[in-house]
Amino acid sequence: MRFDFTTIPDRHGHDAIAVDGLGDGTGFAPSAPKEGFDSIPLWVADMSFATAPSVTRAIHERVNHPFFGYYEPSDEYYEAIINWHRTRKGVADLAPEYIAYENGVLGGVVSALNVLCSKGDNVLVHSPTYVGFTMSCENNGYRLVHSPLKLDEAGVWRMDFEDMERRIVDNRIHVAILCSPHNPCGRVWDRWELEQAMAIFERHQVWVIADEIWSDLLLDGSVHTPTQCVSQWAHDHTIAFYAPSKTFNLAGLIGSYGIAYNPWLRDRLNKEASLSHYNAQNVLSMHALIGAYSDEGAAWTDELCEVLSANVAYAYNHIRNKYKGVTCARAEGTYVLLADCRVWCDEHHVSYTDFPRLGWDVGVTWHDGRLFECPGFVRIAVSVPYTQVVEAFDRLDRHVFGVG
Repeated sequence: MRFDFTTIPDRHGHDAIAVDGLGDGTGFAPSAPKEGFDSIPLWVADMSFATAPSVTRAIHERVNHPFFGYYEPSDEYYEAIINWHRTRKGVADLAPEYIAYENGVLGGVVSALNVLCSKGDNVLVHSPTYVGFTMSCENNGYRLVHSPLKLDEAGVWRMDFEDMERRIVDNRIHVAILCSPHNPCGRVWDRWELEQAMAIFERHQVWVIADEIWSDLLLDGSVHTPTQCVSQWAHDHTIAFYAPSKTFNLAGLIGSYGIAYNPWLRDRLNKEASLSHYNAQNVLSMHALIGAYSDEGAAWTDELCEVLSANVAYAYNHIRNKYKGVTCARAEGTYVLLADCRVWCDEHHVSYTDFPRLGWDVGVTWHDGRLFECPGFVRIAVSVPYTQVVEAFDRLDRHVFGVG
């Protein structure tokens, strides 16, 4: 490979919640491992891979010009986004005026809710539900209505369209949050699924907030369909949020963007985002995006997806073949797997609350499924070098599941 995805980094003391945030007592982070075990970070949705060289080079080149005063986003910034969406996602009609800056995707979700809802309104989401949606929406006075995803006969997570429509009608819902690809289930929605969902939303006049931050991380040749491309309703009634942060491990730099084609929606979102006077881009974040959305950044992303595909395949096959009482759908995108351990817990008389600690004690820092509205599950982010994935499951074999 051209890029390094094998070195195991030492992230301790270098601003990484994934390793330094263990045992913080909040209930969000896993406990620190017992003595004799180091931690393998499989919980926070960032990666133990250094970012693309084109990103650090772009930042260094900008830092070498030691002036950091007021500025406006450059034409190069918009051109990088437009080219990335054209070449990677097949979007042909994107223009600078459709792109709006947001400090983060969750902040953008809240801004959109503030435009489209009143406080206390019901908002449709799928469950299992990304914990960030739960926290940010509830903190801002919105009530989430969960439509459970269902596993089909092939073990693939699917939307339950009848349930979605019933909940929309029963709860008088006019806004839905769509996670595409889905976190924590790892689904990359088929185009027909998005078309059917959009038909329901159009029938009931439901606006859509699409979180598409994972759309670059596609496994084993999966193809992402941008929500706004599936119908005219989707094009005109969706605000879609993206960021280089998930793909290039840049969450600490801050910076995302929304795409809205509808001028009324775009104007209202820009106004809402401006109210705090703190929703402003960092100049280094802008140059990081330009470096990320380059030809070299694209080549790095392609290799990353190969690495993540191998990691997910190993984890999925290991769970399926070795752990009786544990089931797991194979992720098609992202780098997270959601393992259902309820049968194993019931057979071994282990509570759903206590089960995650069995992994934490031996340094396998997976995430408690209760945070995603699914007790008895664990979310496993296999965004670490392959050797660490193997080591993590070796520890689970020996210390948790007792298999050879």
